[in-house]
Amino acid sequence: MAFTLEEIYETTRMILFEKLDIRTATLGINIKDCVSSNFQTFQKRIYQKITKYGKALVKKAKQIEIKYGIPIVNKRISLTPISMVMESHATEKKFIQMAKIIDSAAKETDIDYIGGFGALVHKGMTEAEKILMNCFPEVIASTQRVCCFINAGNTNSGINIDAVNMTGKMLVETANKTKNGSGCARFVIFVNAPEDNPFMAGAFHGPGEPDFSLNIGISGPGAVRSVVEKNPDCDITELSEIIKRTVFKITRAGELVGRELAKNLNVQFGIVDISLAPTPAPGDSVAKIIEAFGIEKAGAPGSTFAIALLMDAVKKGGAMASGNVGGLSGTFIPVSEDAGMAEAVEKNALIIEKIEAFTAVCSVGIDMIAIPGDTPPETISAIIADVLAVGIINNKTTAARIIPVPGKKPGDKVSFGGLLGETPVMAVNKFSSSKFLKRGGRMPAPLTALHN
Repeated sequence: MAFTLEEIYETTRMILFEKLDIRTATLGINIKDCVSSNFQTFQKRIYQKITKYGKALVKKAKQIEIKYGIPIVNKRISLTPISMVMESHATEKKFIQMAKIIDSAAKETDIDYIGGFGALVHKGMTEAEKILMNCFPEVIASTQRVCCFINAGNTNSGINIDAVNMTGKMLVETANKTKNGSGCARFVIFVNAPEDNPFMAGAFHGPGEPDFSLNIGISGPGAVRSVVEKNPDCDITELSEIIKRTVFKITRAGELVGRELAKNLNVQFGIVDISLAPTPAPGDSVAKIIEAFGIEKAGAPGSTFAIALLMDAVKKGGAMASGNVGGLSGTFIPVSEDAGMAEAVEKNALIIEKIEAFTAVCSVGIDMIAIPGDTPPETISAIIADVLAVGIINNKTTAARIIPVPGKKPGDKVSFGGLLGETPVMAVNKFSSSKFLKRGGRMPAPLTALHN
């Protein structure tokens, strides 16, 4: 598809003035062929494969940045879920050793984050997967770039509540091992997790993927906010069309970069994830888009409708621009990573229950929220279960990244550094549901699973 001169000028303006960038280029790597009965050989093969392709990714991505003038903010790698390749080496010691090898390979190649250290446990857990979950706190505490995940349910299977119950306890342990609990930002629990998601912490190279695939995550909240602000008097239908056209242009730029980068790496191009991914930088905020709609502060009545409108327009614009839209593809609302969302929390406009409502219409779910460090693990698991239930019943991807911050109480400010941002600690409902979740087991698949 040809690009017009006007489109090129518009895209250039977005890059220069509205913070348009490629948020991530994520190379998926199959590591099943690295498996060996000798653990040292296994580690060596993985290290060599990551460093070989990681160095190529960083080098080729920088060349693309210079050629097109579009920043590629993060260069990342996602691996085959580690539980699928370590069945015969499933001890806590070996999982931790492998995590350190993977981390050192990422550091060697200047990869920002490396994902896939996790498991698909939507119907149950093997002994190896239980061991893996138990060592997540030490894995995260002893590495800097390794990201962990579990997929605890899908619409055709229901939710593995035993895995959800383990997660609350695991997050408290992880928080106590890392500064301000920030290690919890490198763990995410999903339902309906896509195998081609380029965004961390949940990226993994799924079993249905080829040996290699290059997935692109675009951004552009600043560009969308700009066009909304320039059209203060248009009606809702026109507003949707304006956003759709803008995302169309952003997606075309993302696919252009992704296809060329994949070609230069001699790997298969995967997908463009059209999620609007915010950062703590001024103006790069999904919350500020919502406020530009006419909502006084994100979280006010009408905010869920506004996010639904934004989500729908983003998906339509992206789908028109590319036949390879995938991953999460929606609107992210990570509180600490979005300065506007954090501000809404500080002004008491946004509470956990409202974010849960957002989950019904946007991508991901309760993401990057800070809660008091003394929150019971059972309560954390219950919050997660609420979020995952939204995804199961609505047949959509949802997830949770929750950070219990040791020593902090509601209203205290906490900073996680860099792109992880800062946020006030949010209050948590004090009433318990621990007796309910202690029942364990699995939530059955909903009736909608029978539609197939």
